[in-house]
Amino acid sequence: MKLGIVGLPNVGKSTLFNAITKACAEVANYPFCTIKPNVGVAIVPDKRLDFLKKLYNAKKTVPAIVEFVDIAGLVKGASKGEGLGNQFLTHIRETAAIVHVVRCFESKDITHVMGGVDPLRDIEIIDMELILSDMESILKRLERLEKDVRLNDKKILAQKELAIKVKAHLNDAKPVRTLELNDDEKTMIKDFFLITSKPVLYVCNVSENDLPSMENKYTAVVKSKTKEGQVIPICAKIEAELLELSENDQEAFLKDLGLREPGLNRLIRAGYDLLGLATFLTAGEAEARAWTIKKGFLAPQAAGVIHSDFERGFIRAEVMSFDDLFRLGSEKIVKDAGLLRSEGKEYLVKDGDIIEFRFNV
Repeated sequence: MKLGIVGLPNVGKSTLFNAITKACAEVANYPFCTIKPNVGVAIVPDKRLDFLKKLYNAKKTVPAIVEFVDIAGLVKGASKGEGLGNQFLTHIRETAAIVHVVRCFESKDITHVMGGVDPLRDIEIIDMELILSDMESILKRLERLEKDVRLNDKKILAQKELAIKVKAHLNDAKPVRTLELNDDEKTMIKDFFLITSKPVLYVCNVSENDLPSMENKYTAVVKSKTKEGQVIPICAKIEAELLELSENDQEAFLKDLGLREPGLNRLIRAGYDLLGLATFLTAGEAEARAWTIKKGFLAPQAAGVIHSDFERGFIRAEVMSFDDLFRLGSEKIVKDAGLLRSEGKEYLVKDGDIIEFRFNV
């Protein structure tokens, strides 16, 4: 899972990025502090791996990961060369989804590039700059397609029709993700690499004074007006402070704040839901490992995530539920209870399945 982080300067993008990736991107109280696209990897928290490591005496655990791409803060006019963020939009064109960080806190110490806190205005500014960037991209594609259309290739003709449809939608100041597409068009548009075609998570960066509810008048407005994406309130400052603590101290700190878990956990879960992802597990003496798949994957497709040979030579999958293993305490008891199943090529893999693949190449 690869997520691109966008937002205006000084909304807490880089603070959040630091907290969730431990990559230490530079943070400062002035616009355009981040002048290079930062890329970091966050571990997907999964306590099931700890249980599996202990049960199987595994030498190590290998969690799933999320890759975050953080670019410089965008400003009004970025698509026309204002600021620096427009130089790096290409770095998020290949991400799976957009994390749009919105400032939802007041502060005399941290300046706002637009002069005051107004999350809906900020969202509109970023959306428009991304729309304008996509318009520039689609016009260039149309120019190329016009030259190729003389070949009378059906695929090129279909691409041209889709590009014209997308152009009209962008021209109405609407993101591509709100455009109705048929299945063929949904497949075709992936090759356009349009930023506004991606699903979006709105991260409302709130003050520590808003804990533990993480709600205020600004988050309420964002939730009421943003129907096309999920809204996740997070206090980036607290997430950054958690980074400096040991695991035990983190738990105590969260408890004192009235929080059950770090904001990162909620953000990653929301990303999984938004993209329709699930996790299956493998376990043995060598390692306990989490694997990310699309919901709806059949057993051979899940096997292919581990290695293409597994999918090509798939015979069957030995499957048990993590919940059953956790409840009963051993693989033998699970098997004796008839809960260790042998599944074939049509088996639909479920989140939390523990699988051993049988294959022959």
